Amino acid sequence: MFSLKRFSVLLVMAVILVTAASAQSGTQREMTVEQSYLQESMELMIIRETARSTTREQKFIALSYISDAIGRGSTNDEIRQTLDYLSREGRRSVARENNRVVNNFPDIRRQSARLLGQMGTEEARQSLIEILQYENEPAVLQEAIKSLGDIGSNDNNETVIHIAWVMNRFSNLNPDNLMAIATIDTFEKIARKNGGINSPEAIRCLVLISEGQYITPVRERARQLLAELRTYNY
Repeated sequence: MFSLKRFSVLLVMAVILVTAASAQSGTQREMTVEQSYLQESMELMIIRETARSTTREQKFIALSYISDAIGRGSTNDEIRQTLDYLSREGRRSVARENNRVVNNFPDIRRQSARLLGQMGTEEARQSLIEILQYENEPAVLQEAIKSLGDIGSNDNNETVIHIAWVMNRFSNLNPDNLMAIATIDTFEKIARKNGGINSPEAIRCLVLISEGQYITPVRERARQLLAELRTYNY
């Protein structure tokens, strides 16, 4: 009887210890989540403030931090907002000294466009569409077009229509082989992801490239994609 009673006491003590340990473990997990949140908040603040520095070097540091965050899987919209801010530098957000633009950093805008593509969100796609509307540097536009291909969405043909508009503008003024290749590759990615493209604007753009002042391999790639698009049952 004494042994049974002792066993019961030990059993109760074991249950109490296990419950206490579980509670402590839960507290530690809660602290870990809290610490993670505080760490992310601090990182976002550093990214935001570094991006808003006046120097090109600091903006590149901010982009490096953003690249690390996206590489870890972050899609926090505050990061997208910072990339959107950096993509406007010298275009929609102009700083002047003695009537001279001092924040025209095409390389910053180009890197921002690339990272927006890596984010892959709908909000990032909209930021890239705005880049197409306001940007004039071919290298930045090329990166934005490629990023839209990486995202791949094309609701109501919005993506391909804006890309076609940019390509038509440059085809008429200053044909750019790299931009044409980026456009063809992006149209191909969007078609394969969405089961085709049914946009007259996109088709006319490809025809324009296939017959335009581009090098032969570029014109041939446009013709190949036109042939592929015919195979889709859109």
